[in-house]
Amino acid sequence: MPILCGHSARAGELVLSIGGPVRAADSLRTTAKMLDNDQAEILVVIGPGTATNEALAFAAALRLARPAVGVILARDEVSVSLLTQALRSGVREVVPAGDHAALAAACNRSREVSRRLLATTAIEEVPASPDGKIVTVFAAKGGCGKTTLATNLGVVLATGTGCRVCVVDLDLSFGDVAISLQLDPARTVVDALPMAGHLDVTGTASLLTRYRPGLEMLLAPVTPGDAEKIPPALTGELLTVLRGMFDYVVVDTPAHFSEHVLTAMDASAHHVLLTTPDVPALKNLRVTLDMLDLLSYPRQIRSVVVNRSDSKVGLGLDDVERVVRCPIGAQVPSSRAVPISINKGVPITVDAPAHPVSQAISRFARNRLLGPQNGTAAVPLAGTRGRRRSA
Repeated sequence: MPILCGHSARAGELVLSIGGPVRAADSLRTTAKMLDNDQAEILVVIGPGTATNEALAFAAALRLARPAVGVILARDEVSVSLLTQALRSGVREVVPAGDHAALAAACNRSREVSRRLLATTAIEEVPASPDGKIVTVFAAKGGCGKTTLATNLGVVLATGTGCRVCVVDLDLSFGDVAISLQLDPARTVVDALPMAGHLDVTGTASLLTRYRPGLEMLLAPVTPGDAEKIPPALTGELLTVLRGMFDYVVVDTPAHFSEHVLTAMDASAHHVLLTTPDVPALKNLRVTLDMLDLLSYPRQIRSVVVNRSDSKVGLGLDDVERVVRCPIGAQVPSSRAVPISINKGVPITVDAPAHPVSQAISRFARNRLLGPQNGTAAVPLAGTRGRRRSA
């Protein structure tokens, strides 16, 4: 039962906004005692009757002791400075005390974040749980199907494996993961900015959008200009935390090398390099492979995937291998079912798991990505940022 802390003339209105039975606490000390006596509680709302500095100190301490408990702060006035301080202290959201719809929505979002955190904690408590693997999907030419492959790999890795998987949309300016899956994100990568430098599991979990059990999405910003606000260091911080939360993190990238992309490649256990059987795409793949060699990334962590491999365009797989000068890791056939699945907002591996496209992606995931638990060799980590700069 949620706890409402602090006397206020608006206490009755706040109770209605929180929804359901609510326990009242006259002070933060009383709130702390209630939490000690109820280890299942996941929501505390601190009303405007409690001093802001005391509320922030309470939230900061609670974040360390009980990270699954969400704190919502209701204030008579909300400023940018207050929002920044609150987020740094571990407060989930700050809402105007008179905005009942905003408080109700914030409470619902906080409850969902807490449920995810509790599920993550249960998995983390399993002994000998290794760090997750980061898989970066890249193509230096747009239109090759990166987003389709990344989302379907996420589905395959999370289906029937017992693995927890997160797909990260790192195409910060023009990301398509959300629209491809018909998701309406409450939060995106840009909402990590106030937590930069001290990002943790609690904060990262609050950014995720659930697609299906075992599969979460960290989505790209939706507002123009937000991409430029995100520093590469924050990308690295997010991937580090996500790697500790999930068994696999699949990163969808833009069609060009950037500091964000190179940060993801640095952290990756596997690079999936996508192409199509046409001259511009193959030329860009050859340049990509040369660049990765120049930056000293291990060749054994690469897989070249040819999408629309059966297209009748005058280039066969022998031609592709001759141009790129490396073996083909997977061939994904062409099919009208793929754009149909995208327009439906349902990955083809969900909509038609027996389809040849789905089977090709599943075989690739089993043979090249699923790790030692399935009998395959462990994949080494890519070179570090320092190694790359010294190359």
